[in-house]
Amino acid sequence: MQLNYYKHHLFFCLNRREDGKACCTDHGAEAAFDHCKAEVKRAGLAGAGKVRVNRAGCLDRCAEGPVCVVYPEGVWYTYVDTADIDEIIECHLGRGEIVARLRLPDAPEPA
Repeated sequence: MQLNYYKHHLFFCLNRREDGKACCTDHGAEAAFDHCKAEVKRAGLAGAGKVRVNRAGCLDRCAEGPVCVVYPEGVWYTYVDTADIDEIIECHLGRGEIVARLRLPDAPEPA
């Protein structure tokens, strides 16, 4: 019995801040999203019971960005280039292995 429509749901922060504060789109998030979506399809991972790659507004972690998050695990990632995106696709989405070197903390640091 499958509980979720998608095995993995990947959201990319594509927020653009007009006030000059840091935002994920300043760091290539749009291109990373496009690359990820195309590569997931090319790898045959897209669709019901598999993977869905979605745009998101602000995920409120822009200072750590660019960021994306994989559900249902709730694993937050940052990335620098398409090689990082490819590693997330191959390891996490393809094999279910978290990419530790790209992972962000799950919770904010205590004040």
